[in-house]
Amino acid sequence: MGRGQQSREPTFLSADANAHHRQEGVVREHCTQPRLSSASAPQPVPKSASKYSILPLFFSRLVFRLANMPSASRLPSAATLGRALVQDARLCRPSPLRPITATSFAPLRNTTSALPRPAIFRAGQRRPFSLTSRRRLATHDDSFNPADIERESDQVDVCIVGGGPAGLSAAIRLKQLANDAGNEDFRVLLLEKAGELGDHIVSGNVVEPSALDELLPNWNDPENPDRYEHITPATTDRMRFLTKSYSIPIPAPPQMNNHGNYIISLNQFTKWLGERAEEIGVEIYPGFAASEVLYNADGSVKGVATNDLGISRSGKPKDSFERGMEFHARVTLLAEGCHGSLTKQVTKKFDLRRDSQPQTYGLGIKEVWEIDPAKFEKGLVAHSLGYPLPADTYGGGWMYHFGENLVSIGLVVGLDYPNPWLAPYGEFQKMKHHPMYAKYLEGGKCISYGARTLNEGGFQSIPKCAFPGGALIGDTAGFLNVPKIKGTHTAMRSGMLAAEAAFSALRESDDSSPVFLYDYEDKLRSSSIWKELKEVRNMRPSFHSPLKLYGGIMYSGLEAYILKGRVPWTIKHAGTDHGATKLAADCPKIEYPKPDGKISFDILTSVSRTGTNHEEDQPCHLHVEDWDKHAELEYPKYQGVENRFCPAGVYEYVEDESKPLGVRFQINSQNCVHCKTCDIKVPDQDITWRTPQGGEGPKYVMT
Repeated sequence: MGRGQQSREPTFLSADANAHHRQEGVVREHCTQPRLSSASAPQPVPKSASKYSILPLFFSRLVFRLANMPSASRLPSAATLGRALVQDARLCRPSPLRPITATSFAPLRNTTSALPRPAIFRAGQRRPFSLTSRRRLATHDDSFNPADIERESDQVDVCIVGGGPAGLSAAIRLKQLANDAGNEDFRVLLLEKAGELGDHIVSGNVVEPSALDELLPNWNDPENPDRYEHITPATTDRMRFLTKSYSIPIPAPPQMNNHGNYIISLNQFTKWLGERAEEIGVEIYPGFAASEVLYNADGSVKGVATNDLGISRSGKPKDSFERGMEFHARVTLLAEGCHGSLTKQVTKKFDLRRDSQPQTYGLGIKEVWEIDPAKFEKGLVAHSLGYPLPADTYGGGWMYHFGENLVSIGLVVGLDYPNPWLAPYGEFQKMKHHPMYAKYLEGGKCISYGARTLNEGGFQSIPKCAFPGGALIGDTAGFLNVPKIKGTHTAMRSGMLAAEAAFSALRESDDSSPVFLYDYEDKLRSSSIWKELKEVRNMRPSFHSPLKLYGGIMYSGLEAYILKGRVPWTIKHAGTDHGATKLAADCPKIEYPKPDGKISFDILTSVSRTGTNHEEDQPCHLHVEDWDKHAELEYPKYQGVENRFCPAGVYEYVEDESKPLGVRFQINSQNCVHCKTCDIKVPDQDITWRTPQGGEGPKYVMT
């Protein structure tokens, strides 16, 4: 083995891309932040959008006003300052929604805030954000401890973490109930770590509108000026089993009948739903990365805190240091999406998985293409099984035709795959060259890319969803219907159920007693969510039978058409996804073809299409306690599984003769698209995904 300074990478990383990875390498104690190698790399996100958490577009103005003020006590009144900033936002910020065409992408990607900010300041009310006295005038002192600075706090009725379909549906339903009861002062506050609502949202997505019909009955009414217009009715369903060269029609289970459903961009839909929430009084704070759960003396959840800003890579505060802020609420709803970081904290504290099976996950990788109009079949919903995945790996592909000549194409790979040589990104690039997909993509243009994990455990993996002071809603609880390949409607409905339970509990309890949402658990068990997930509970785990893929297809067909969940047994999942990974020496090595740059692409070219941005000088949000120990544990057994399971080129082993194994583990956290795969799949479970600074990460468009 040569021991020069060359990176060991899968073949779908270009040589030029790897060269950028190696530029200005740093020692293991630090995360590297390489430049993206593609010529199509996006324009840099304005620093204000990624470096600061509050009203990012106008933070520079805020700093200017504060520059000559030695303490927070000399600030102008919160109401005056807030109104000025909000007024500027309303005058300067363009509309976040565009028609679903390729030409809408550039303006969307360059905006720094998707929604007009709510009027968050009220006369006599405490500032709902941290204005910690900055250290600009302070003497640099190694003894300075950020924790010594008291965090600002804001008290609300309900705090929601996560601005996806579940969180926004909960917020809207809460304000509907409060307004109907004449309680317009009822405060519902929603925190979103992305710089704009929708920036971190990626999904197929063919939405079943049942929950939306209930939440906003006139959402698609032609006479409603605020209706959601960017929908494409699903007109044609196709299901195919793929071999390397052929496409074989197979019957789709009834759950995959999409009559009455709509193809949408969940990214755009989330922005629209956020506007509806703000209209009825929900306070939405994009760019707030909640990083810590707060507890009362009795152990119940008190609220959440956002992370500190302005911490250097070494862990010391910079001149731009800003203490995080606490949001206190009598009810805290976690709507973080799959594998939420705060959800992990409360799950451990309250042992929410004591009666459920381990969660199992999939990694969804998606692109949006603009194709030749002659090949466009508006409303087509196509799915595939088989190639390119091996028989021992669960997963499948999709292709949806929507908007004007746009195609959503993607692959979901079950993260319980055993072969550490398998690379989900490489499998996706192979899939696009299959004739079923390539005939549509040839001559087209890829305009967007994204990746995100999703829960696949289903009914038997649902944890306890209520805990003292709060609840889990949406995909962070695991309500995805895997055979139906849908979770938006269940996420929205769970948010609505939690909202109803929370509003009822708050009305019936006094301010001094903790709130328990027992009614939420009861509502879930009597809801359509429970019914549909229970009916299909045995389909996903059936793919672990000795017959693997073929056994799963046969049993799932039996369940879908005849048994329909009416059996006395529940098939258990095989175990955790990280535990399913076999030794590299025991598995066949997989070589991936070089991307052609037309249909398939190297991984960093794809990452450049996500708009991902992180400030370089901050602690690595992909936490590994001991990097050398990680390499010693993982590399001999799995030969660099990290740089294969990551769909963004974050992890790699760089040859380094100074190390005992001849390689150095390296994290390129600048590339991270917040998919959470590493936290789930790494065999020794020593990588922990943490929230970076608010507003950072991908800026997805049309995903």
